[in-house]
Amino acid sequence: MNTSSKGGDPLHHTTHIKQMLNDLVYHVREDVAKVSEPKAQALFEATAEVLRGLATAYDHYETKAEPAWR
Repeated sequence: MNTSSKGGDPLHHTTHIKQMLNDLVYHVREDVAKVSEPKAQALFEATAEVLRGLATAYDHYETKAEPAWR
């Protein structure tokens, strides 16, 4: 990957994307309390869990915590 190109620092992008994912997790979890249908609540909770998993993957990339990112 060419890091000298425009916007080439991947950590700048991963930090931004991770923040957006975390913001969306917060929003979705707030919405659980705003709806009364159990299936919608379950969908929102599942969405939050998947997004947290993605945010964790970004953490692992940034810290090189997994062999795949080393």
